[in-house]
Amino acid sequence: MDEDRRREVGLFRYALIREAADPALSKAERGRLVRVLADREHVGPDGRLIRVARGTLDEWIRAYRRGEFAALVPEPRVVAPRTPAELLELAFALKRERPERTAAQVREVMLAAGGPVPGLRTLQTHLARQGLNVRADGRTPGKVYGRFEASVRNELWTGDGLHGPKLDGAGARRAVLLAFIDDHSRLLVGWRWGTGEDVFRLEAALRAGLMARGVPEAVLVDRGSAFVSSQLLRACAVLGVKLIHASPRAATTKGKIERFFRTVRDQFLVEIDDGVELAELNRLFSAWLEVVYHRRAHSETGQTPLARFDAAGAPRLPTPALLREAFLWSTERTVTKTATVSLHGNTYEVDAALVGRKVELIFDPFDLTRIEVRYQHRPFGIAVPLVIGRHTHPQAQREVPPPPTSTGIDYLKLLAEKRDAELGGQRIDYSSLTQPDGDGDGDGDGDGDGDGDDRDINQEGESE
Repeated sequence: MDEDRRREVGLFRYALIREAADPALSKAERGRLVRVLADREHVGPDGRLIRVARGTLDEWIRAYRRGEFAALVPEPRVVAPRTPAELLELAFALKRERPERTAAQVREVMLAAGGPVPGLRTLQTHLARQGLNVRADGRTPGKVYGRFEASVRNELWTGDGLHGPKLDGAGARRAVLLAFIDDHSRLLVGWRWGTGEDVFRLEAALRAGLMARGVPEAVLVDRGSAFVSSQLLRACAVLGVKLIHASPRAATTKGKIERFFRTVRDQFLVEIDDGVELAELNRLFSAWLEVVYHRRAHSETGQTPLARFDAAGAPRLPTPALLREAFLWSTERTVTKTATVSLHGNTYEVDAALVGRKVELIFDPFDLTRIEVRYQHRPFGIAVPLVIGRHTHPQAQREVPPPPTSTGIDYLKLLAEKRDAELGGQRIDYSSLTQPDGDGDGDGDGDGDGDGDDRDINQEGESE
């Protein structure tokens, strides 16, 4: 019982015995008043109707005569804590270190560090007694909405962006997480931390999801500039994915990704300081995602996201050729009288039969030296570069992430080490996932022949 509650109880007792405690009353008069009070029901401090025995009323009157109002206020219960004091001190220190940590997150950090850990309710109780259970971010509970859930995996993915910590370096920007969640399983199917919320980072996150988890029937996103881009619309059209844009300010439509982002704030970002490097941020997030989030039973489904997604077996993945086609960009140009077209300052020669026609130019934004020409959805060969002043799209900027840091009980580092052990010590190079291999065939060998061998092939077909 906290101090306010004990004071309410004292006020209730005082209001009840105030008249009977008057020293001017005779013993008989006091007795009649006390008997009347004992026979009635009274509204207690918690709002319920209660009866108070005559002996209890007499005891309260005697206490009031000895110590006045203060004697009617219950003494706080002193119970020796069964949880070891050193565990509680560690919990308090973890909460004070990062006030944004919830009791559940404090417990997760203690679990990751090893050793005994108090129960969640016990931690909540002791943090409350210390006045440490107030959220540091000042967020209030949101409005409650109705529930919707996709009936099977890959029926609906929801995508959105979350702004995170400031990155390392002078004048560094905030990192942005672009992510897609599967509505049925709550698995984070595709994601990427980057330096902006543009179409390149969005495509990197979506492409990673498609390569690992298959193609969804529909994707739900908001109306941010990257999400309404013609490039995303084309990618979805090629893959046969229905692209749905949420209504403005409609919190209900993207509830699961918003709830996931809240989990990211409470359990991951709370452990991250400003000044983190992008490669390390991606590595730590991957570890937390695969070691904690994907393997912990979800409160709504009762299953882990990974188990629920995998229950239907291995997903059907798109072919490399289809993925490459989906993430090429396109634009329309009218062919000049000299059978040329221009694109971002470059000039290309096309088939003379297309003079005066409006053609579609298909290209990789990271390689403007190779342009495919299509007319009425039929291929018309590769445009011949005449003047090349720009080799990449003006908005195409590769992220070059530098190296990592950490101190103390580092929860996320512990998770990262566990994840690295699972991967056999092999770390994922996040920067390479968004970079094309240079020859456009997607095999990563650079020679364009798709065989994984980067040796040159001479005209007779023999390797040199």
